Amino acid sequence: MAGTVLLDVQAGIALITLNRPEARNAIDAAMRRELTETVRTAADDPSVRALVLRGAGERAFCAGADIKEFVPPHSLVDAREERTGPKWTDAIAACRKPTVAAVHGYCLGGGLEIALACDLRVATEGAVFGLPEVRRAILPGAGGTQRLPRLVGLGPALRMILTGEHIDAAEALRIGLVGEVVATGSLEDAVQRLAEAFRRVGPRAVAYAKEAVLRGADLPLSEGLRVEGELSTLLTTTQDRVEGAAAFKERRDPVYTGQ
Repeated sequence: MAGTVLLDVQAGIALITLNRPEARNAIDAAMRRELTETVRTAADDPSVRALVLRGAGERAFCAGADIKEFVPPHSLVDAREERTGPKWTDAIAACRKPTVAAVHGYCLGGGLEIALACDLRVATEGAVFGLPEVRRAILPGAGGTQRLPRLVGLGPALRMILTGEHIDAAEALRIGLVGEVVATGSLEDAVQRLAEAFRRVGPRAVAYAKEAVLRGADLPLSEGLRVEGELSTLLTTTQDRVEGAAAFKERRDPVYTGQ
């Protein structure tokens, strides 16, 4: 029996598929566990240059939490224990390799929080986005209230979070929620273009550049520049830096090893 999350590594790209198409890839306890494990497995694989998250079937990237699992906890202690520790989306956000959400159909609730934990988001023209939790008397609890405002700004984020309204792909592009919108049949091609770009760059340089951006976002400029300088200095000591310079001089494609 196939799991709720599938992993397929192709030419250095880890394709991670949310695999509950009969439920519009709704998130249940098994998927939360398997997604965390799968992302960590791909992140630890030295052959993987980038991770692409996608949804199985034609209807949805992920329609959010499986409502069938919404049952009251036995006590406040049980509720707290369920919330103790890192959120399952944190495994995606903590990945040092580039992460891409390839979104089609519904991308709602926890599904949008998965996409928000990724570095980049590409969507089809028919994609629909939303955080409808307040309509069920809860709030986005897997990073949505924190990551969305940081990405699109306070005003657009508050409107989505406080009303639970859905937005289409064009509006998602306008506010910066996604970086690219493509025709329905072109999502795989768009992802392949990104994958090819990730194959051409130094993997350690990408990891350090991502670290510099994310760490610096919460620091004063002077401290962020210090972090950037330290990481830049470390990269000058790598074999890949020497290979990159040699390939440029010799007018050939570099062969990076991550060393």
